[in-house]
Order: sequence, then C-alpha cells, then structure tokens
Amino acid sequence: MGPWVLWGTLLIVLIESGILFPVLPGDSLLFTAGLLHSQLGLNLWTLIIWTFVAAFVGAQVGYWLGARYGRRLFKDDARFLKTEHLDKAEHYFTNYGGRSLVIGRFIPFVRTFVPLAAGIARYPYPKFLLFNSLGAFLWGVGVTYAGAALGGVPFVHDNLSVILILIVFVSLLPMFVEVIAHRVRARRAAQQVVEDAPVQAQVQRSEAVSSEETL
Repeated sequence: MGPWVLWGTLLIVLIESGILFPVLPGDSLLFTAGLLHSQLGLNLWTLIIWTFVAAFVGAQVGYWLGARYGRRLFKDDARFLKTEHLDKAEHYFTNYGGRSLVIGRFIPFVRTFVPLAAGIARYPYPKFLLFNSLGAFLWGVGVTYAGAALGGVPFVHDNLSVILILIVFVSLLPMFVEVIAHRVRARRAAQQVVEDAPVQAQVQRSEAVSSEETL
C-alpha cells in the first residue's frame, strides 16, 4: 500500500467490521500491522486509536444496514451476501445476545454479519453501543497491540508466516466446532426420529382401535 498503508488498513477493518464484505484478512492484518508498525513508518498509538475507530464505525454501519434493509440484501445464490451467512450470524446472535458482538469479533464472517443481525433484531441501541465498543477495543486494539508487543521477539520475526497461519487457523476453529456440533445434533435428531417411529406407530394404532370401539 506504500504511503497509504494506514488508510488501507483502516479501510479493510472498516469494511470487515460490518459493511457486508467478509473475505478480508482481519486478524492477520492487524497482527502484522502492529508487528511491523516501525518498518511501515506508523506511530503505534495512532494505528491503535484509528483501528478502534474503524472497527467501531464499521459495526455501526452494519447495525444501521440491518435495521434499515433487513434480510433484503441477501440471496441464496449470492457470491458474498449469502442467506446462509446471515442465518448463521442470526443463530449466533440468538444464542449469545450482546456477547456475540464481542466474541464474534474474533471469528471470520461472524464479525461482519453479527452487527447486521443485531440491527435486524432491533437489539436495544444503548446495549449495542456498549458491546460494540468493547468488541472493537478487545479485537482492534488487542490484536494490534499483541503484534507490536511481540515485535521484539526474535522467534516471532523468524516464524512470522507460521504465526499468521496459526492466527487464521485459531480464528476459524470456532466455525469448525460449530459445523461439527451441528452435524452431531442433526445425526442425533435423525436417530431419535427412527427410535420414536415404532412408538408413534403403536400410539396411532391404539388411537385407531379406540376410535373404532367408540363408534
């Protein structure tokens, strides 16, 4: 990005935080920006403060889009704005409420669509402001500062590529866990239906016999 590295970084953070384009390098970007801030000619605290602002504003836009347009922006066959992504975000928001605005910051795709889900659900705005601020701080400031704090560790410099891959893997791990848990629940539900089928059939036969006797 050359001399535009600060503004380019902030633009990516802004977009990924709620402006409906989730395929961007959020976690690894912030960690690397913090790690290499000196080499990039960036003041650390300027980077941290503006990263927080970009993360906060991006989620605000996402909330407004959800409240204003709802699900109309999404289609089943869309390239990025797929209905399934929104469904997952809404499910996540339903399970965790305001906490999802903090936890979801560290999960790709979820951090983009959870503010939208909050807007669609008309989540109370004062609470949204609180959790959005906390999430923007822990994610935007925390990950960036972690990169800067580890900048003086030789092991980190020598193994930067491996560390970035690990960051991406860890951020994706909750999604893998959710997929596995969903499949396990679906398998158990299907098995329960099979086990309950004979009982249901017996109940139906008993009801039919009872009806005939009554007649």
